[in-house]
Amino acid sequence: MFSYFSPESRVPTAHPLRSIKAYADQLLRGLSRQFEQMYARTGRPSIPPERLLKATLLMALYSVRSERLFCEALDYNILFRWFLDMNLEEATLDQSNFSRLRQRLVEHDVARHFFDSVVKRAQREQLLSDEHFTVDGTLIEAWASLKSFRRKDRSDNDPGADGMVDFKGEKRSNATHESSTDPEAKLMRKGFGKEAKLSYGEHVLMENRHGLCVDVIITAATAKETDAACAMLERQRRKGLRPATVGGDKGYHEQGFVAWSRQRGIIPHVALNASRPTTGVDQRTTRHDSYQISQRKRKLVEQIFGWKKAVGGLRKTRVKGMAKNQCQAYLTAAAYNLLRMSRLCPITG
Repeated sequence: MFSYFSPESRVPTAHPLRSIKAYADQLLRGLSRQFEQMYARTGRPSIPPERLLKATLLMALYSVRSERLFCEALDYNILFRWFLDMNLEEATLDQSNFSRLRQRLVEHDVARHFFDSVVKRAQREQLLSDEHFTVDGTLIEAWASLKSFRRKDRSDNDPGADGMVDFKGEKRSNATHESSTDPEAKLMRKGFGKEAKLSYGEHVLMENRHGLCVDVIITAATAKETDAACAMLERQRRKGLRPATVGGDKGYHEQGFVAWSRQRGIIPHVALNASRPTTGVDQRTTRHDSYQISQRKRKLVEQIFGWKKAVGGLRKTRVKGMAKNQCQAYLTAAAYNLLRMSRLCPITG
């Protein structure tokens, strides 16, 4: 007996992925010019970059921990095949396809363009506040072991009898050591009493209306949060937005950041640190209701970090190097925004 059905018929009409797929397809069509430059001119027919980008969205939305595991699931998961516009007869993807795509995404900066298009679409749907923002940062554990943190002059390359280098009791710092696995990862700890890990810094700029991510930057773990915040706010100013207030935790209660914000007409609604008196943040700022609102809204940024780490797979990096991790951060933030937009303003294909 022969029977045939399409993946479309198996997906419920009220499934939340339908709205996400409609958004993603519309946005990817607007990037067709960039995708044309990524297609191979010779050799075997290329897999459309749009399909691979949508696959990365699925990996973030469904917490698929590796590209190899996703390719295995795609072989039998009808929902995934429907989202990627694949019929039941097409062969599954290969892990090497994602490796080549990632290199091209970094080369052509397509991940940033896709993330920016998601933010612009949210702005057209009037889901963004163009005046009130929140900044925050966190650490992401790098894909490198502490055993790879070796001296830069490689003077500790002589292993012991068991083939391992004994570094116990040795003072190690980023100035004298680096990871042989991922040299751009830096040794950092979240706070006093916490263990130090090889990490990257992730910094997010959130709008305060619906808690959408409007910018994300990956930096060295040792970089200052305030420097990343200034860079993201300045980037929004160049895009035509008019930041009026910016919320932040006590880490942003710093004279340099407050003065920089005041010079650009941005009111710093940062949490006060009693041990750090700062000119520019006093009762003239904190007495207003807008300051209290910013302090309540700023906690929404923790939902972005929580989702990206618990669901999106960014608790620990999957790739090495700052450029590739920046690409991954853009795609994960785009998946988070699309999920929020599908609930706030659902559409159909």
